[in-house]
Amino acid sequence: MLRSEYGGWTDEQLMLRSAEGDSAAFTELYDRYAKRMVNYFRRMLWNDEEKALDLTQDLFTKLIKSPGSFKEGNKFSTWIYSIASNMCKNEYRSHEVRSRHADGVKQVYGEHLIGQQDRYDRSMFKQQLAEELEHLDHAKRSTFIMRYKQGLSIKEIAQVMDCSEGTVKSRLFYTLKKLSVGLAQFDPKRQ
Repeated sequence: MLRSEYGGWTDEQLMLRSAEGDSAAFTELYDRYAKRMVNYFRRMLWNDEEKALDLTQDLFTKLIKSPGSFKEGNKFSTWIYSIASNMCKNEYRSHEVRSRHADGVKQVYGEHLIGQQDRYDRSMFKQQLAEELEHLDHAKRSTFIMRYKQGLSIKEIAQVMDCSEGTVKSRLFYTLKKLSVGLAQFDPKRQ
């Protein structure tokens, strides 16, 4: 059946056809919902257009990989928004964890240094940071340096390192977590 013939079909009918492997039915669903999902994710996730586009792509990838999870009799729009809502909840959780670890490193790294540290303390911190970075694998060390010393965006780093933005975010998360432990002695909150 030609895709144009699906215009009068319900979302539920299209999803069931898609579950049977009909790519034209899936394309029709994508055309109907992609823009809505991008807008939903953008509103839910700090007005971040890139994140909204990434999560929309992830959402439709899930639909392709597990089309059988849609049960006949369910309303498609409710089902897809439920999945999107759960994705947002997961993003909130991971954002909170990343923020906690990033805040600790940022304070230690120098954005919010408390008090008047003398040159010796700064020199010791830089030396310890360099040592901690040397213990990291090349990819994590490079990612950290590009982000926090060179000021590149996640997207730019992904392009430079020829990997996904998710991989860049993951590398930064684990690097910040490791550095926050290794540099804990310099954290003003712990003193």
